[in-house]
Amino acid sequence: AEKEQQEAIEHIDEVQNEIDRLNEQASEEILKVEQKYNKLRQPFFQKRSELIAKIPNFWVTTFVNHPQVSALLGEEDEEALHYLTRVEVTEFEDIKSGYRIDFYFDENPYFENKVLSKEFHLNESGDPSSKSTEIKWKSGKDLTKRSSQTQNKASRKRQHEEPESFFTWFTDHSDAGADELGEVIKDDIWPNPLQYYLGAQYEEEEGEGQE
Repeated sequence: AEKEQQEAIEHIDEVQNEIDRLNEQASEEILKVEQKYNKLRQPFFQKRSELIAKIPNFWVTTFVNHPQVSALLGEEDEEALHYLTRVEVTEFEDIKSGYRIDFYFDENPYFENKVLSKEFHLNESGDPSSKSTEIKWKSGKDLTKRSSQTQNKASRKRQHEEPESFFTWFTDHSDAGADELGEVIKDDIWPNPLQYYLGAQYEEEEGEGQE
């Protein structure tokens, strides 16, 4: 009986190899399909960006209405995000190697940059890393240094609730593999920002359509 079991185990191993081979094949084909549809979506993203540009404060409203993102926004962050005119998410050609998020800003009182970007890369060995634009803050306007300054003015409790600045996200590369904000923007907001821009209103309309 032991011999039979041993043989069975060897056979399982062979079958397992076949399954692994099919899984690899599937991954390759899925990647091709994703790349194909990424290309097909591009002109629509382009068109959408042009239309969004006609709506003032579209992006700041979208972020404020998004539960995870709004938790990261201090009052001054919100002020600064009123100057945000366009957001673009670009997945790199082979998709698996990473993506970039570009934030386009109008002339504003906070920083000199017209575009702030953050990029996420996976290197050959699959290790994640990220890099981003250095923010050129105007004098006294660095929001990432604000939290400590306001401490004296406000009562301690209020201070405790005030989140870190949204803009510290650009300088934080400590854990590129688990960058929640990046993932949320790429996978949740970017595919359909309108639902967050409209908030409750959107859910009502969706509900009516389904009845």
